Amino acid sequence: KLGGNALYNDQGGAEAAVEAGQESGSTSSNAGAAFGLFSADFKKNEDLKEMLESNKESLKLEAMKRIVGLIAKGKNASELFPAVVKNVASKNIELKKLVYVYLVRYAEEQQDLALLSISTFQRALKDPNQFIRASALRVLSSIRVPIIVPIMMLAIKEAAADLSPYVRKTAAHAIQKLFSLDPDQKEQLIEVIEKLLKDKSTLVAGSVVMAFEEVCPDRIDLIHKNYRKLCNLLVDVEEWGQVVIISMLTRYARTQFISPWQEDAMFDENNEKAFYDSDSEEKQGHMESKPYIMDPDHRLLLRNTKPLLQSRNTAVVMSVAQLYWHLAPKHEVSIVTKSLVRLLRSHREVQYVVLQNIATMSIQRKGMFEPFMKSFYVRSTDATHIKTLKLEILTNLANEANISTILREFQTYVKSQDKAFAAATIQAIGRCATNISEVTDTCLNGLVLLLSNRDETVVAESVVVIKKLLQTQPSEHSEIIKHMAKIFDNITVAMARASILWLMGEYCERVPKIAPDVLRKMAKTFTAEEDIVKLQIVNLAAKLYLTNSKQTKLLTQYILNLGKYDQNYDIRDRTRFIRQLIVPSEKSGSLNKYARRILLASKPAPVLESAFKDRDRYQLGTLSHSLNTKVGGYQELSDWPVVAPDPCVRNVEVVEPVKEWVPSVGKAKQPKSEKFYSDDEDEKEEDASDSGSEDSSSSSSSSSSGEGLYVTTPSFGPVKTYELLHHMTGKGLSAKYHFPRQPCLYQPSMVAVQVTLTNSSDHSLEEIHIGGRNPASLNIHCFNTIELLEPEASVTVSMGIDFSDSTQAANFQLCTKEDQFNVSIQPAVGELLMPSTMTEPDFCKEQSKLLGMNETSATITMATANTSSQTIRKQVLSVANVGVVSSSQNDFHRFAGRTVSSGALVLVSLELKDSTALLTINTEKSVVASMLLRDLKQALTQA
Repeated sequence: KLGGNALYNDQGGAEAAVEAGQESGSTSSNAGAAFGLFSADFKKNEDLKEMLESNKESLKLEAMKRIVGLIAKGKNASELFPAVVKNVASKNIELKKLVYVYLVRYAEEQQDLALLSISTFQRALKDPNQFIRASALRVLSSIRVPIIVPIMMLAIKEAAADLSPYVRKTAAHAIQKLFSLDPDQKEQLIEVIEKLLKDKSTLVAGSVVMAFEEVCPDRIDLIHKNYRKLCNLLVDVEEWGQVVIISMLTRYARTQFISPWQEDAMFDENNEKAFYDSDSEEKQGHMESKPYIMDPDHRLLLRNTKPLLQSRNTAVVMSVAQLYWHLAPKHEVSIVTKSLVRLLRSHREVQYVVLQNIATMSIQRKGMFEPFMKSFYVRSTDATHIKTLKLEILTNLANEANISTILREFQTYVKSQDKAFAAATIQAIGRCATNISEVTDTCLNGLVLLLSNRDETVVAESVVVIKKLLQTQPSEHSEIIKHMAKIFDNITVAMARASILWLMGEYCERVPKIAPDVLRKMAKTFTAEEDIVKLQIVNLAAKLYLTNSKQTKLLTQYILNLGKYDQNYDIRDRTRFIRQLIVPSEKSGSLNKYARRILLASKPAPVLESAFKDRDRYQLGTLSHSLNTKVGGYQELSDWPVVAPDPCVRNVEVVEPVKEWVPSVGKAKQPKSEKFYSDDEDEKEEDASDSGSEDSSSSSSSSSSGEGLYVTTPSFGPVKTYELLHHMTGKGLSAKYHFPRQPCLYQPSMVAVQVTLTNSSDHSLEEIHIGGRNPASLNIHCFNTIELLEPEASVTVSMGIDFSDSTQAANFQLCTKEDQFNVSIQPAVGELLMPSTMTEPDFCKEQSKLLGMNETSATITMATANTSSQTIRKQVLSVANVGVVSSSQNDFHRFAGRTVSSGALVLVSLELKDSTALLTINTEKSVVASMLLRDLKQALTQA
């Protein structure tokens, strides 16, 4: 985040290095190499300090580039901290960003100095530029000092209500940092998360869900009301946000919907009768239990994630694939197949993760990937771990129909120069042989041919796999055992030798002539063998002693004596145990009666299973699934509920607007406008015509605004009228608007606006109404459609607009039957307030709560005409819709109001000092404060 200049590190670092080289060269001749190096560093830093303290922005920027270059090269630039911090207040945004990069790096090391600059960040949090506000919050949250936790919390709360979605996104990121610094703040942070989850901006959605997952992943109740909104926003959220939201919604869906995997499940939700009628008799006639019908919210999630399978981001595709795997009906899961196969053209790291997930999927649902079998053929350029996974998948997909193709492919793989891969192929052949009985013999014969291979690894692996296969049907394969005995001397791999000896012992009665001879050879080399081979020699000796003691009695005793004094205690223990078991003696008692049953018992054949058999216990696409072990932070998917929880929790209440009354003026009161007004509205209109006039003054008994602070409308003269639409642009329709400064009838969070529409043309205008709005989320209470407006007639209508405490323009279309005109209403900051009445002590008490970051002040030079109390009040009230607080001091003027949308308290105080005055504004809304300060300053300083 270096202000978009990709060359900062390289360029700055290179210059610094060259400069250091030159300086050290010039000094080393005088004072030795070591001293020269330190002196160069000293001089270089002095040079940078001078550049940072210069008046030229270009020099400062160059110095910061070089400093960031030093940091990138691992050099220590901490001593420049004081010089860098001074530039935090610079107006150059590029320079400011570089300063912030530096501060994030050194704030934790230089805690004392960082704390001194906190006030600068607090001021930057109120900067008009959204990027500066966000950068300041980012730096503030990166200072990991417990003492500033309260300041960070205030900053996050304020940023969460910022007008800029970029700043709100940064607030969501800061939540996670603050939580890791001080977990005790959890409850307060959850409140901020709850507020941000309601945000309609796609920029914020991913970040706030990430904060939710980090701070309170178990608070599913926070998601209910926002579930549908998140589903609908998903397509427009940035890619990594999509990954986080999909993962969270997967967990959510598993707790809120019932399983779509029931055997009698119906998926005819597009059929209205099946969807809405609870009594579909024909279907109930066939089924005893109630048929499954998918919840519309469950379908909404599947429908809205499906387009993301086309995403260019592999993580998004993988997330949607796992969502379908865990949530979709079984017959719909296959739509993810093509997208997953497409990812196999990506980098090998991506291939590895995707193949792991396909390996797990292909065990349960072979049919999904069978049509794409060729995509899993191994390429010579593949890495070993990729080859092994493809082999795994091909083995999972093998069935009677395609086994011949797969085995042909395997024959090629066995010849691979990659020995680990060749060994894995032999194991795969063994698995195919056990899973598909038709090819068992073919596989065995192929493996026997491999026993003559020159490569030891291949031969050893073949022996081990043959041993497992022979256990499934030993009676038919004595020839293979004889062949293995012949090649025994040439095999050097311990595991393969042990496997052959085990086979000889297990089936010694089938090869009565060969087994004793093998034992004879083994007795000669016993001491030189590996431990695993020695154990099998002892076993072979014991089994031959029981079945053919005449030939092998002495050999067995010799081997048992060798084993008795072996260095390995396992072999010594086994030898003593075998001796007591097979050789009758007084000590052994009756145990030797059971020796044959113990040693020669029939053993169950081994089951050759996939290594991915149990991995489906982890959620696909997670690190736990990839490592096949539970890692920190992994959240398990819950089982489907038996009964679905109440779906009403996801319903969002729509506030019904109050029925509108509109006072008419001019010729619009003629009988023709009766189409527009109903009878009872006419009565209201007459009653309200006085209070609706422009210079009205209402009593202070309007709606209450919490905590005993009552809203009043100030008695204040003429209202400013603004042009909304000129009659030339509007093809005869002109519109003007003003703010009546009365509580909005339709919604308390809206600002009331009165619009006067005039028909300046020579023909009637029909169906005047409000059309589309920008942004679409803009909350406007529109006036009722005016069916007809005669030439030269005027009508005044009321609207309500929720500006969300922002001076950003509300853009919408004013439409007639034939035309549409783009118009915008931009409120002055003072119109976003409603007055509050309070006593002087109450004012002081509230003001004491809003200090520090929540206070904005300026010393102004008052115009001579504006020094009397009456004039000051008039000027302040002309700028802002606030209430006057009675004061006991003549040189103190206080005003109180609240923001219309959020109800945040705004306190204005003016302290007169001769010709100057201190103007102070206290409010949580820092942007509102800075704009209001500017407007008031302008009004009070002008004559």
